[in-house]
Amino acid sequence: MGDYLAAGLFYNQCKEKGLEGKDGCKMPGQQEDIQAIHNVFRALYRAWDQGDGKAYSEFFTPDADYVTFFGEHLKGRSEIDSAHQALWDGPLRGSKMIADLREMKLRFISPDMAIAHATGAVMMRWQKKAPASRDSINTNVLVRQNGEWKIAAFHNCRIKKLNGLIRLLFHLK
Repeated sequence: MGDYLAAGLFYNQCKEKGLEGKDGCKMPGQQEDIQAIHNVFRALYRAWDQGDGKAYSEFFTPDADYVTFFGEHLKGRSEIDSAHQALWDGPLRGSKMIADLREMKLRFISPDMAIAHATGAVMMRWQKKAPASRDSINTNVLVRQNGEWKIAAFHNCRIKKLNGLIRLLFHLK
């Protein structure tokens, strides 16, 4: 409990100084955790590129919640594995995950819990470049279990520009 209290106090101090989420406001030892989380995503992308549902699902907690960009809710590693393997054996065969970890937004809620917002796109096997229409953003809740970072919750959605009617209705620029 003391670690969570310290993390909360540290976070509040960062927020008050306007440094929330910035490099100048990291808890001691946090750089190693950032690197470890980046390594989770590097390995996750590698499993995607290899079309390996079992390997892909291992980066999630056993009871993980996974919401696809279609809105389907997968529960646990087994469902994450089988749903993705079906895609890689079918329409996403040979696809590659295109993502840049430098664009990841990472925020520590406690020493053992973090939220990561990542962007990426799937490049189909016949494409030389992933089209912007496939750009997605995902929200990940990561937890440290037995010294390893795992994804406990994942939610994915397409990045879309708002059309003119929506902008007009909501007075957006």
